[in-house]
Amino acid sequence: MRPVLGDITQIQVDAIVNAANSSLLGGSGVDGAIHRAAGSELVHECRLLGGCKPGDAKVTQGYKLPAKWIIHTVGPVWRGGGFGEEKLLESCYRRSLEEAIRVGASSVAFPGISTGIFKYPVEDASQIAVSVCRLFDDQFDEIVFCCFSDEAFNVYVRILAQESL
Repeated sequence: MRPVLGDITQIQVDAIVNAANSSLLGGSGVDGAIHRAAGSELVHECRLLGGCKPGDAKVTQGYKLPAKWIIHTVGPVWRGGGFGEEKLLESCYRRSLEEAIRVGASSVAFPGISTGIFKYPVEDASQIAVSVCRLFDDQFDEIVFCCFSDEAFNVYVRILAQESL
């Protein structure tokens, strides 16, 4: 497991995870960037999936992306931590990894699920990401945490360094 600072639409892995909204039809942030980079075929395939519930994940082709697959997951909106957000976020990571295994991906990249417009605290979300991914680490050649900000990158560097002690 390793963090990278950059654009998830450019990363060379088998599958990237999209922090999607429940319609799966595109939105802002990483969701919008993935839809723009993948091309118009993506929204057509997403329409056939019938949306996605928070905590679940669904797979599409990667289309114009370097990744063969896009795993769409809907994270929780942060409402203070007392509304099951942690369990839903854990489920996003678990279900995404299960779907990656199902399609035969040996490498996967995650954005900071729910840490953008959904306002999940970066520190807490990163701890959850690492702890869930650690359970699946031996089933992948590579798990990447693709960070959009220096802050998130530094949080992952610190958490992964603590995990290796």
